[in-house]
Amino acid sequence: MSRPSLFVPKFVGSISLGLLTGLSLTLSQTTLPTLLSFPTLPPALSSFTILRTTSTQQKNLLSILASTSLLAAYVVAPRGQKQPYLLWALSTVGLGLWGVDSVLEWRESAGKKSVKGISRKHKQKASRHTDEESEEEEEVNGEAVREEIEGWRREERLRAGVWGVGWAMCVVGIWGDAY
Repeated sequence: MSRPSLFVPKFVGSISLGLLTGLSLTLSQTTLPTLLSFPTLPPALSSFTILRTTSTQQKNLLSILASTSLLAAYVVAPRGQKQPYLLWALSTVGLGLWGVDSVLEWRESAGKKSVKGISRKHKQKASRHTDEESEEEEEVNGEAVREEIEGWRREERLRAGVWGVGWAMCVVGIWGDAY
């Protein structure tokens, strides 16, 4: 049985993984389909841009919290009580955050359809000022925005699955520590 002091970082790490899972699942199942139902392009595009930025910040914060907690619980544990599930759960945090992007980039480079086309245009657009922005906004195609939202939805589903596996490992591991 593990020391009671190690329960706190394990608990914080598992809760953070659960929140990451819930965030990605909510984005993919509820929020992004709602954006697809907007009647016009400008509100959908601005909402999508804001949503992507804020959710990425939240995912990064929760990932740092989960990683730090799980790693601390593993490092601080005495030699005979180092639980391997902590490292496996820690790997799902990194896999969900960076591995999903790597898999999708690999898939894109293998000749599949790009799911990040709009975001590159918006980064270029953000660097420009004056009348050029209004001209480019008119050039953005509604179907391109729809494809971008659908691509991000698939990405978030994959992340939710990866983080959900890590969360399940933490729950079973903490439960197993008690017995």
